Amino acid sequence: MKLKFVAAATVAACLMTSGAVNATTTSLGAAPVGAPLSFGGYAIPGPFLDIFTFSLPANGGSGYSISDFTLLPMMFDTAFTSFALVSNADGIIGTGDDTTVASAFSVGSDAMSLTWGASGPGDYYLAVGGVATGASGGIYNGAISVTAVPVPEPETLAMMLAGLGALGFLARRRQNG
Repeated sequence: MKLKFVAAATVAACLMTSGAVNATTTSLGAAPVGAPLSFGGYAIPGPFLDIFTFSLPANGGSGYSISDFTLLPMMFDTAFTSFALVSNADGIIGTGDDTTVASAFSVGSDAMSLTWGASGPGDYYLAVGGVATGASGGIYNGAISVTAVPVPEPETLAMMLAGLGALGFLARRRQNG
């Protein structure tokens, strides 16, 4: 899967430098825990690759989604071909430290989604690729959802400590017996 994204990113980078792909980069800031961070894009007709940079707090997991916003199908329509979540340690897009952590590919989907498990804080970006097929281009919406790090309830901690105490008592008793 990572090899496919690298190949797609390489082709997209070549096309972007030749001017064949419409590309934008947008900073979304920090993604909050518990409330979706919304974003959206517009592309003129033709292929596009949009980058959305953001930072994640320590979390219990995160989800990412994009969907075509079909206002008038003949006027505005988007067909997604790739969607990737990339870890970006130095905050600079396209350097050797960029690591794809989740990705999806399609032949021309109206919606795509990704999920990723618990992670520490850091800088990331979403790479959204596709083709704006409407006469006036394509419009799409997206959202980033971050869940809180699970914290054990006091009763759970008390039971865990009681269990460790009982194990310690049994080990001591066995050692003396």
